[in-house]
Amino acid sequence: MRYLLSLTALAVATPLAAQSAAKLQPPSKAVTKAAATITQADVARRVGIIADDSMMGRDTPSQGLEQTAAYIAAQFKAFGLRPAGDNNSYLQRYPLTLRKLKVDESYMQAAEVEGFGLVVLPYATSVVHHVGPLTGKPITAPMIMLGGPPDPEKFLPDSLLQGKFLMWVMDWATVDKTANAVVMKAMSAGMAGIVAISNRSQEEVAREAARAGRVQVSRPTTEGQAYTIPPGVEVPEAAILEQVPEAQETFDQLRAATQTTMFPFPEWEATIMAADTVLGDTTAPNVVAILEGSDPKLKNEYVLYTAHMDHIGITPGAPDSINNGADDDASGTVGVVELAEAFSQPGARPKRSVIFATVSGEEKGLWGSDYFAAHPPVPLEQIVANINIDMIGRNWPDTIVAIGREHSDLGQTLAAVDAAHPELGMTVIDDPWPEENYYRRSDHFNFARRGVPVLFFFNGNHPDYHGAGDSPDKINAEKEARIVKLLFYLGQEIANAPQRPEWKADSYKEIVGEGSKE
Repeated sequence: MRYLLSLTALAVATPLAAQSAAKLQPPSKAVTKAAATITQADVARRVGIIADDSMMGRDTPSQGLEQTAAYIAAQFKAFGLRPAGDNNSYLQRYPLTLRKLKVDESYMQAAEVEGFGLVVLPYATSVVHHVGPLTGKPITAPMIMLGGPPDPEKFLPDSLLQGKFLMWVMDWATVDKTANAVVMKAMSAGMAGIVAISNRSQEEVAREAARAGRVQVSRPTTEGQAYTIPPGVEVPEAAILEQVPEAQETFDQLRAATQTTMFPFPEWEATIMAADTVLGDTTAPNVVAILEGSDPKLKNEYVLYTAHMDHIGITPGAPDSINNGADDDASGTVGVVELAEAFSQPGARPKRSVIFATVSGEEKGLWGSDYFAAHPPVPLEQIVANINIDMIGRNWPDTIVAIGREHSDLGQTLAAVDAAHPELGMTVIDDPWPEENYYRRSDHFNFARRGVPVLFFFNGNHPDYHGAGDSPDKINAEKEARIVKLLFYLGQEIANAPQRPEWKADSYKEIVGEGSKE
């Protein structure tokens, strides 16, 4: 799961069964037998392979990611699926650029408009660049101060925020619960950027800033990009006070605030100057395979299953440096592999064709799915639905969240399938975190924004997110097997239905942005 900044939450939500669920015909014996190939033992074994230390955290790009892609491709081949990547292979490769931050040329600056005061913090020691482009061009704008518990509903009007830098006096201990809402608000309001004034120690910030000097990767965004993220940096409060001690009173006032506090600070303006240099080019893989449908006409339409096989790699200097990403998202990746195996069983081939894709670069910015959606193996308009799986191996043992069901009649189909399979003991619930906007933050969104109806299955965050603790031994493989069986029956229903899924008109207009769908 890609987060703009790390988050943590679990919540209680209402069951999906609140929707009317049509009664479905029981699955055939062959389909039931195929579902039985999805087992706890297989899930545990495959998660253990993909999230093993030997994969080194599956960063994009990395040798571990290549090994993972090769393993999945071999599985697809063993199932008899048709390769749908480049040059009749299972791998679809997309271009990346190797870059390195120009540490000595990058800085964050705050200056009095009248020119009497100046704070300059270098990227080398005092600035952590969390999000946003490294343009090499200074971005200068007036400042808006923010303190207290940040509630975007209580921010100043967007007209006052637009084009300003948000100077957020924040508490690092609680940032996981607030950062994404602040970033999303800054994006929607058209702010120039965010400077998080952190109470982390200067030494801790300096260690993280030093890591930014390593070689990084980027990918040119396709036309119609999903995100326009303003630059977001973190600087230590202590470093500012060393240069401007009189700022202490303002910081104390904002830290003591018990509710959202905002005010313009017209006496000062901020500048972010972040530059990098291009070192060369490389590529990263997606893995793609197709099971051809059984109906002469409907086989030209496709149901697409996706999950991201990448993770965040290694954290240098940590006692356990390998971030295995067992839940995020070896669990979803294994789900796609299990589904491919089940659909390829005798008698389980549906009328429509099925595409199985494990993408990479999700943790970097939904790179692989963006490239896949822009370069699909079949015309995109022939893909009738996308079922995306991102983190399904932890938390509630008998519950899974389905995000996006309100935007198309896939929600009704899911409710019917869930009701028809009580033996799975799996309750599907609505999104309990609408304020976090997860709908736009995993790979499915690259398909939804191009007009494909989607459902996104997700079990919520946990304390091991993006850490060494997200290990295979913590995966509830029995629970995951039941979820994947549910997704298998859901795919069977979608792929065999006489009609393709339909958007809700208002949702199509809002998400696809090309007028309402008749």
